Amino acid sequence: QLGDMVTRQALKGRETAALLRGIFKGSPCSQRSGVLRRLQVYKHCVPLVESGDLHLGKVSEIIGLLMLEARQLPGHALAELATLFVDVIKGGSLSNGKSLELFSTVLTALASSKESLAYGKGELNGEEFKKQLINTLCSSKYVPLCQLHHALVHLKISQDIPLSAEELQFVVEKVLRMFSKLDLQEIPPLVYQLLLLSAKGSKKTVLEGIIVFFNQLDKRQKEEQRVPQSVDLEVATMPLDQLRHVEGTVILHIVSVINLDQDLGEELIKHLKTEQQKDPGKALCPFSVALLLSVAVKHRLQEQIFDFLKTSITRSCKDLQFLQASKFLQDLFPQQYDVTTVILEVVKNSAFGWDHVTQGLVDLGFSLMESYEPKKLFGGKAADTTYGLSKMPAQQACRLGASILLETFKVHEPIRSDILEQVLNRVLTKAASPVSHFIDLLSNIVVSAPLVLQTSSSKVTETFDNLSFLPIDTVQGLLRAVQPLLKVSMSVRDSLILVLQKAIFSRQLDARKAAVAGFLLLLRNFKILGSLSSSQCSQVIGATQVQADVHACYNSAANEAFCLEILGSLRRCLSQQADVRLMLYEGFYDVLRRNSQLASSIMETLLSQIKQYYLPQPDLLPPLKLEGCIMAQGDQIFLQEPLAHLLCCIQHCLAWYKSTVHLCQGAEDDEEEEDVGFEQNFEEMLESVTRRMIKSELEDFELDKSADFSLSSGVGVKNNIYAIQVMGICEVLIEYNFNIGNFSKNKFEDVLGLFTCYNKLSEILKEKAGKNKSTLGNKTARSFLSMGFVSTLLTALFRDNAQGHEESLAVLRSSTEFLRYAVSVALQKVQQLEETGQTDGPDGQNPEKMFQNLCKITRVLLWRYTSIPTVVEESGKKKGKSISLLCLEGLLRIFNTVQQLYAARIPQFLQALDITDGDAEETDINVTEKAAFQIRQFQRSLVNQFSSAEDDFNSKETQSLITVLSTLSKLLDPASQQFLQFLTWTVKICKENALEDIACCKGLLSLLFSLHVLYKSPVSLLRELAQDIHACLGDIDQDVEVESRSHFAIVNAKTAAPTVCLLVLGQADKVLEEVDWLIRKLTSLGSDTSEDSSQASNQTQALEKGVILQLGTLLTVYHELVQTALPAGSCVDTLLRSLSKTYAILTSLIKHYIQACRSTSNTIPGRLEKLVKLSGSHLTPQCYSFITYVQNIHSESLSFVEEKKKKKNKEDEAAAVSTVMAKVLRETKPIPNLIFAIEQYEKFLIHLSKKSKVNLMQYMKLSTSRDFRINASMLDSALQEHNTEDAENEPDNEQSSTAEQPDENQEPKKKRRRKK
Repeated sequence: QLGDMVTRQALKGRETAALLRGIFKGSPCSQRSGVLRRLQVYKHCVPLVESGDLHLGKVSEIIGLLMLEARQLPGHALAELATLFVDVIKGGSLSNGKSLELFSTVLTALASSKESLAYGKGELNGEEFKKQLINTLCSSKYVPLCQLHHALVHLKISQDIPLSAEELQFVVEKVLRMFSKLDLQEIPPLVYQLLLLSAKGSKKTVLEGIIVFFNQLDKRQKEEQRVPQSVDLEVATMPLDQLRHVEGTVILHIVSVINLDQDLGEELIKHLKTEQQKDPGKALCPFSVALLLSVAVKHRLQEQIFDFLKTSITRSCKDLQFLQASKFLQDLFPQQYDVTTVILEVVKNSAFGWDHVTQGLVDLGFSLMESYEPKKLFGGKAADTTYGLSKMPAQQACRLGASILLETFKVHEPIRSDILEQVLNRVLTKAASPVSHFIDLLSNIVVSAPLVLQTSSSKVTETFDNLSFLPIDTVQGLLRAVQPLLKVSMSVRDSLILVLQKAIFSRQLDARKAAVAGFLLLLRNFKILGSLSSSQCSQVIGATQVQADVHACYNSAANEAFCLEILGSLRRCLSQQADVRLMLYEGFYDVLRRNSQLASSIMETLLSQIKQYYLPQPDLLPPLKLEGCIMAQGDQIFLQEPLAHLLCCIQHCLAWYKSTVHLCQGAEDDEEEEDVGFEQNFEEMLESVTRRMIKSELEDFELDKSADFSLSSGVGVKNNIYAIQVMGICEVLIEYNFNIGNFSKNKFEDVLGLFTCYNKLSEILKEKAGKNKSTLGNKTARSFLSMGFVSTLLTALFRDNAQGHEESLAVLRSSTEFLRYAVSVALQKVQQLEETGQTDGPDGQNPEKMFQNLCKITRVLLWRYTSIPTVVEESGKKKGKSISLLCLEGLLRIFNTVQQLYAARIPQFLQALDITDGDAEETDINVTEKAAFQIRQFQRSLVNQFSSAEDDFNSKETQSLITVLSTLSKLLDPASQQFLQFLTWTVKICKENALEDIACCKGLLSLLFSLHVLYKSPVSLLRELAQDIHACLGDIDQDVEVESRSHFAIVNAKTAAPTVCLLVLGQADKVLEEVDWLIRKLTSLGSDTSEDSSQASNQTQALEKGVILQLGTLLTVYHELVQTALPAGSCVDTLLRSLSKTYAILTSLIKHYIQACRSTSNTIPGRLEKLVKLSGSHLTPQCYSFITYVQNIHSESLSFVEEKKKKKNKEDEAAAVSTVMAKVLRETKPIPNLIFAIEQYEKFLIHLSKKSKVNLMQYMKLSTSRDFRINASMLDSALQEHNTEDAENEPDNEQSSTAEQPDENQEPKKKRRRKK
């Protein structure tokens, strides 16, 4: 009746609350009937509220009243109510969950109830009863449809009910397990509730659960993309965008909760740090990285997070590098984790509306680029590693930063202007440090979206205002980077021109140079109508820019006026400093090539410039006024007009002009008149200069053998400038005459005449430099020949077999000096390319052309070196290096350069060298095969060197050959047959050749080690070498005869110490580093108690086995070395340090096992016992005797000084003694460290013996007491001496006391000196 009444009242919307209050008032809890009535009302109200028929306001009113009154119910009634609730939830009949608030009140009241309640057959108190209910609730099998609902129900309850830690953990784990059963869309709200719940505890479980869940989803998604037709159709999971959106929402939820609860953020970082130690792949997956970056944006945790990410990135790069360098490690760690791909994946994923991640990505990118920017070398030049692929982790991190920014730029429109602005700001503000990495990034950004820049053009123009304050390299890079923008935006172009116009009249030299660079760039890129389309344009302009260039018709006319105006400005520069003129001369050729319509203006300019210095009278010597080229200021003299550069520019422009413009000018006769004017002028002039230069004597230039070339006096400086100009002019004319000569004999005779003039001067300069040993003398002047010409000349000299050319080429071939000169210029060009990535002269900055020239030069040098052995050539040579040797040096340089600059094009390079099949398809080039072919040629040469007679052996050539081989060996695939053959050959060479040349021996062994490491661990090789060293140098105990079993002939009396010994120790140290790295991995794996423990334990066992085997073999290596009678000095020193390191690593291994025994009660493996036994029998005792031996050597050297001392006067003697003392102290310093390391090792062995119940100390002998030692033989001799002589020499026997305590060693000295 009551129930119906309540329902009626509620549905009518009348005063339900008043009715209920009345009922409650009339049913006091003190009477049984009252309690029953109340219960009845509750039982009726719950379904009523959940039915959904009532107005929401009514519902909350009812619930509020019921919650108030619930506290007064007795325990058993509460229990009944709670059970009712549990049944309702299990039944799934909750519709809006309003009544849950009541449930949590009931549970809380229940928990505080003291009376015993019947549960099943027994009785429980309130707290226990609550636990049981929660348990039932969590373990019940839900009706599937309502799963989400119930989970939320749970969390709602749990937030309101005081739970103990275990219950909380129980609830959290239950919900996390349900994730996989739920629909994707339902997960975010659930995650949010979980996170709110985590305020009570279990933070780590919640975070770990979420990260692991999404990581698995990502992995599954990837698998499916790889294998699209998935067999299990039921498992075909979510669409990609849906997954990404859900992930994004979850990340937002986590960030918002972290903003409320700081500890959750701390916990996240802590959790990921510990995970990363164990398994970086689990810790830093795309989801967790995105989460970290989102948290980092507006948070005090930013610094912590970025530090963590940066260390993870460099560590990942270092580990990869470490793994790639050793086959032994690769076998133990087959799959390698690379954090860079994960981070770039985050960028890709962030395209799905993850705006909260982008700011973090941008900050991380800049942070990486700034933390690991290229370092500035001493002397101001940046250590530029942009050429070639960098190998260092720091450089990889810097490059990752750039990739993050570039990819983010492409994906996210809104943030583009921000990235651009930050890059430009850094280019401006970091002018002092290298900014090449920012400029490269800028250039990539511009290429990817030039039109975007139009929106930020104000930022770009602002940057232009500061151009004149930036270093010239930065200016050129910056202008080159924004160049596509200049084509699109007129306003930017105009503002740039204004800035440059101002800069031309600046007082700073750098500003004027910047202006010239800018103007030349503009001239190159603004075509005038009718200019030849140059196929050689190196700047690729994307389709976007082409569309933007709408005003093309108007442009070409405007361009012409605009270009002529610029040329006018540049003409003014021709009266400025040499540096400014030089930039112009170097830039004009490129301008011509791109903008042929400017030819006549440029040629006219050059003509008027050269006329200032040219003397037209046909018989005047010399033909050029050199005094006009220098300028004196006070007592300083410097170059004003780089005449040779001017001629060089004329020569190249003229050559280009003749080759292209003539072809196209048939139609335009009217113009031809004036054009021919300057062409003819130039030809006559160059002809006349050539003729007169050949006739000129050095005296005509006021230079001769007796002239002063020292750089300290004004005259010397002037003579140096003259000499360099004259040599340059000769070189320019050589190139000019060879090119127009078309293989005519007369022209080639002129070339030789010019060379004679050049050579005389270069000899004098070399001679003078040799005398005053100035640093400048050793650098030959930069050659003026262009790279293209060098390759043509070499090909003609060495490989041209055409009948018609034979007679004329014979002229040049007859001069060995000229041939040597040609090769050495090639060498110089390659060196310049290797160091700066470009060469002087036309096309010097065009990588494609450079690559082709390199291939040509390499072909010639390779042919020359392999077909004419050095020995044949040596007989007739006077001085200087032989041509073959120069060729070899050139090849070495080229192989290095190609691997640095053109790594991607190595297949084409090797293809070009292979003369036999020039027409093979480029697609199927097998690099290893081609490289192996080249290696075989050099192997032959090396074998010839070894088999040559004693006096024919050329150490320099052998070293170069070994270096060439090791450079080429990097191209072989370590898994290939060819690699194995090469390794076997190297081992054979080392075993059979008793090389006594130290440098060659070093090279060969280094090559052997570098190959062996990529094939398998080199410990057995080291053992054989150590045995050889022992056999070679004898034992520390002179009575012991070492059995001689020589493995490697390369180890002999001359090379064994210090060369081979130090190399072996160096390699052993590398192995120790690997072992140390493995032990660290082991320790982190050991602390990993995850579910896939069987797999982990298998890996652990493999690692432990590897470590112990490596250490075991290394102990035998040291066992040999420690017994060897090594000479005092670096070998002893290095060996002692290396032994300390070995003991330290043995100690850390023992510590690992102590840890393992703690966590699991397993026994220690037999392998370890064997290792300990080996260290006890084969190493420790020998170490102690070696220490005694070292101290004896030193005491001998001291007593030797004593002997000498008697014969010398006092001052000398004091000095001699103190130097020897210092040396002894220095060399005995590592001894105490070694003893400490041994004792630490034994200390931890005792610990492990106790833990594992295995007596490991039985293998250890008692160590020598080192504080006090009596040497019987010394004592006897001292006593006899004491009897025969006076007491003066008494302290002699103290010599043998240990050199460990320096003061003890020095004391007797001082006393003795005082006596005298």
